[in-house]
Amino acid sequence: MNSSSSSSRRKFVDTGFSIGQKEIIRILILFLVLTASCLFLYKTAYPLQRLSFNNLTSLLASSSPEPIKPDIALRKILENASNENNTVIITTLNQAWAEPKSIFDLFLESFSIGQGTQKLLKHVVVVCLDSKAFERCSQLHPNCYYLKTSGTDFSGDKAYNTPDYVNMMWRRIELLIQVLEMGFNFIFTDTDVMWLRDPFPRLYPDGDFQMACDKYFGNPTSFDNWANGGFVYVRSNNRSIEFYKFWYKSRQNYSWLHDQDVFNRIKNDPFISKIGVKIRFFDTVYICGFCEPSKDINLVCTMHGNCCLGLEKKIHDLNLILDDWRKYMSLSKHVQNTTWSAPLRCLEK
Repeated sequence: MNSSSSSSRRKFVDTGFSIGQKEIIRILILFLVLTASCLFLYKTAYPLQRLSFNNLTSLLASSSPEPIKPDIALRKILENASNENNTVIITTLNQAWAEPKSIFDLFLESFSIGQGTQKLLKHVVVVCLDSKAFERCSQLHPNCYYLKTSGTDFSGDKAYNTPDYVNMMWRRIELLIQVLEMGFNFIFTDTDVMWLRDPFPRLYPDGDFQMACDKYFGNPTSFDNWANGGFVYVRSNNRSIEFYKFWYKSRQNYSWLHDQDVFNRIKNDPFISKIGVKIRFFDTVYICGFCEPSKDINLVCTMHGNCCLGLEKKIHDLNLILDDWRKYMSLSKHVQNTTWSAPLRCLEK
């Protein structure tokens, strides 16, 4: 009886041990299969990156996808917005200009009432400098990108040439370098530029970097023109990328100046000639602003609310420009003499 019981117990234990071994082997095989799958997926996604122990443990421990990196998100937005020539239209936006009935609303309205501009709106990428601007942009437009900047608040109305304004301008240049390095051409437009006609036909065929003017003296290649960075067209190539990097690096020599003033300091630098970048300036008949309004409404493409200090004044006068445009579009004849209702309040001190 005791001998029989002992034999039965040994059989039970042996059987249990055998079953346990099989389960362990199955678990090990499943673990190895999962590990191999993870390794394969990792190397497929990151073929040039070495896989360390820390990489592996974090990969296996993660049960949800990693957050999209900012540069990947930006590339995706640019790809969605670009036209057949890999060109996008970029503007920047903060909370002050994103408020209802503020600058951003006027910007979007100009595209809706402009001549041949409605089709261009889908190519516009709005780079938002704070969370409130991003929230409002996302309600009105499909291509919004939140550019986060640690330690700086860009949400308020930044007075011209103040330290926050200068920092905001250089953050913009830094982003545009990324865009060029990704292979995208772009028109950069300030949000207070009203798009009244499609400006693409007015781009120079031989210019790498093309810039608006506060005052134009008749020669598109002359550095005597008073440059304005509120409307710029740039082709993505080695020359333009080197130029933008040199421009950005030059801020170290002029830390108190914003991008436009630094451009004026470096435009005659021998390095510009060395890299061979072709710089052109737009005629203010087509690409103009309050500094020098177009003399021909039949040809004007964009109107910039420049040479104007104060958000309320700018909003008031840009509304006048859109009113002028609506009246012009209601006419069925060519306008002989162009007169603008603005700048008006922007002229007040």
